Amino acid sequence: MQALELIGLGKTFGTQHAVADLSLTVPQGSFFGLLGPNGAGKTTSLSMAVGLLRPDSGTAKIFGVDVWANPLEAKALVGVLPDGLGLPERLTGREVLTYLGLLRGLPAADVNARTAELLDVLELADEDDKQVIGYSTGMRKKLGLAVALLHAPRLLVLDEPFEAVDPVSAATIRTILNRFIAGGGSVVMSSHVMALVEQLCDRVAVVTAGQVVASGTVSEVRAGGSLEDAFVALVGASTRGAEGLAWLSH
Repeated sequence: MQALELIGLGKTFGTQHAVADLSLTVPQGSFFGLLGPNGAGKTTSLSMAVGLLRPDSGTAKIFGVDVWANPLEAKALVGVLPDGLGLPERLTGREVLTYLGLLRGLPAADVNARTAELLDVLELADEDDKQVIGYSTGMRKKLGLAVALLHAPRLLVLDEPFEAVDPVSAATIRTILNRFIAGGGSVVMSSHVMALVEQLCDRVAVVTAGQVVASGTVSEVRAGGSLEDAFVALVGASTRGAEGLAWLSH
């Protein structure tokens, strides 16, 4: 069984085709990297994959469960760190996790134990007197990951999980994600950091103009070169940094 299947997903905003007939398979147990330039349709695709945005066409399945036909069953299997995560800002991190855990129907004892452990591991335990409104961007990212992990999902879908996170916290997050994979979980992660994707992921897909242009193991996609060079070639980008701007020379 595949951890995630995107089948012919399509989404249009006005006259703009954000995602066009996109299909993708994420094998169970894989650490899957999703790459693409800004505006490629990554966030839109992931939002449709986890039930945050209804597709105009196609569907998504999480471990064989149709996200749109059986949303409650599908969402119980996945933890999501979306782009622009909104959190209750007048609660502390502990209160956010407690509230959302109980809202999911988890036993209170489990919520309390898991919350304490997550806050400790993610180095947020000392922030009990601080409301989320006072959190830095990196702290919000770590709290969002804690929310995604709280109900022990089988799949994590993470949109730029390392953005604005300091190196020490990033190392902690990497350890947690690798442990999650080692325990039988599956991860889908979007990122612009090629070195990070090469380090963490075993499979990768490149999306541009709302379509998948390459998918496979990291070695297959980079085809003997660097992942960055392969990415630039696949998306048809041009680097013009060497042209113009003569006025910057001294």
